[in-house]
Amino acid sequence: MSKKIKDTDYLVISARIRAMETGLLTGERMEQILAARSNEEVMKFLQEGGYPTMSLESPEAMDAAITAAREETLQDLGDSAPDGRYLDIFKLKYDYHNAKAILKAQAMGTDPDHMLADLGRVPAAELKEAITSGDMNQLPPLLAAAIAEAKDVLDTTRDPQLGDIVLDRWQYRDEMESAEATGSEFLRGYVRSSIDAANLRSLVRTLRMGKNAAFFEGVLFSGGTVDKSEILAVAGNNGSGLAELYAATELKDAAQSGADALKGGALTEFEKLCDDAVSGYLSGAQMVAFGEAPLIGYLAARETEYTNLRILLMGRAAGLDPETIRARLRT
Repeated sequence: MSKKIKDTDYLVISARIRAMETGLLTGERMEQILAARSNEEVMKFLQEGGYPTMSLESPEAMDAAITAAREETLQDLGDSAPDGRYLDIFKLKYDYHNAKAILKAQAMGTDPDHMLADLGRVPAAELKEAITSGDMNQLPPLLAAAIAEAKDVLDTTRDPQLGDIVLDRWQYRDEMESAEATGSEFLRGYVRSSIDAANLRSLVRTLRMGKNAAFFEGVLFSGGTVDKSEILAVAGNNGSGLAELYAATELKDAAQSGADALKGGALTEFEKLCDDAVSGYLSGAQMVAFGEAPLIGYLAARETEYTNLRILLMGRAAGLDPETIRARLRT
């Protein structure tokens, strides 16, 4: 049972978050990194943002440094957050990512270690051991149930995509139940927004692959704000009405981009706009002076920062031009 949360707990964490927000890498700072002429200049900007020295020639080193920064942030805030479940929302997705990697590796007879991210609620090595041994009693109950179902689907169908769909469905259920347990309407809204974005992505990808509405129904997630029957109707009409369905939502621009993608346009901008819509919801935390919203908004902003740094640094290392990298960055 979580501790009783007092107003003073929120006052302390809210004030601290406002101070920590000044250390976020702004869009202007990202542009400076993007325009930097040397790795030394890039490293100077990163160190000013609180990042450790890292080798910008090694993707593995860069990834490890960003991962370490994320772990430090979660550990730091975990010690002072009024309710640790606020942080779990940003951790549990890695449990499901790792479960996917381990189950696929088992099916193929390979080692998944290079694909595991030790960023979840369950240490990656412990999760691997639990899945390998079949003893999942110590795992979070929903995660254990998800793995059991996904494994059964993989054993039966040998289709990794279907296994991923099962785990994705359980992940969103896990996120929603975690949000419900906290009693935070802001956190519930974040999960609903994430589900809406996931359903829009699935709709556009399904139609681009030429799959029918029946297939799409199997990958549609519950819990979003956009009615499932209306999404299925758009799928049944080969995407007709897509932009109109989302016109009054945060996904308006993403849906229009998705409609363009169905006519042969690129998916890169569409995927970016889906992420940006969720970020747009979270930006509302800046308008909240007190409560859990500033903490959740800050954690989400940091997640976006880590994603953008990976895109930017990996893009520079690969020799991509600035405009190509810029188009992939999340807002």
